[in-house]
Amino acid sequence: MLAQLLALLAITLCLTATLAQAAGFRFIEVPTAADGPALTGAIWYPCADPPGEIHLGPLTLPGVRDCPISGDKLPLVVVSHGDGGQWWGQHDTAETLADAGFVVAAINHPGDSFGDMSRSGDLAEFVERPTDIKRLIDLMLGASPAASKIDPERIGVFGVSAGGYTALVLIGANPDWPGATEFCQHSSLPRCEQIRRKEFPVQPVVHDPRIKTAVLADPGTVFFSAGSFAGVKVPVQLWASERGNPFVTPASVAALDRNLPAKHEYRVVPNAWHEDFWLCPAFLKELPDCKDAPDFDRVAFHKQFNAAVLGFFRSHLMQAP
Repeated sequence: MLAQLLALLAITLCLTATLAQAAGFRFIEVPTAADGPALTGAIWYPCADPPGEIHLGPLTLPGVRDCPISGDKLPLVVVSHGDGGQWWGQHDTAETLADAGFVVAAINHPGDSFGDMSRSGDLAEFVERPTDIKRLIDLMLGASPAASKIDPERIGVFGVSAGGYTALVLIGANPDWPGATEFCQHSSLPRCEQIRRKEFPVQPVVHDPRIKTAVLADPGTVFFSAGSFAGVKVPVQLWASERGNPFVTPASVAALDRNLPAKHEYRVVPNAWHEDFWLCPAFLKELPDCKDAPDFDRVAFHKQFNAAVLGFFRSHLMQAP
């Protein structure tokens, strides 16, 4: 009973913190460089102004655009979206974290985002994804308007689906390209054709030791083997949907749980599909991926999910030395 009361108190504190202030919002761009093209995205951050609405075409986000950043030595969380996703795909989680005192930054992965899928089938994209996020961290600690407000010792990463793969690489996992043959036996994806032809990437993936913790939701694991995670040393919160999808199965996430050597939490969401980790905006409600199953309430789940993610990042970043 005491444990249940303490857990309820922790969740209540997390939810109360989200009411304290609005989420500030502004667009960012990582400029073209030798290690990659320009990256577009946005940041969310603490703001002392009353909450408002930000209208971006058909998308409406709660927050205050271009509000001054409140606070100092703030923790930073960087976000990597899934295949065909976009920078605003996890905006509700970003808003929750920003309301509670975090700076959150997200970008579109070039060639693997909504509106530009030109490289989504290429294995090289899975080398470039971690580099994209490293470049985002470089910007946030260097030339971004939030740089002077961020504590460089308090950085976390949040990834969903292929973004979870990206986060795993950043915190030390190494892909095993030849080991992906089992998944590719029954797939005609271009990346699987490359694997069958043994056309593996020659450039190494990028790890980033500045990242101190990670939250992974239904991460893609097909390019990893059991030994791929030996280099993962930071605390991890790992989420799995009970029903998954054809590319991220419950069994694949359970295997990651068994093989992950680092201290971690493992949570399975009952009755959830892989797509339930996205909270669809109103203008996309009619898409099949945005339809809730009769036994699942996506809005209610995201309130619980965001509170748990906030609690995890708070315990590992706001209390970090």
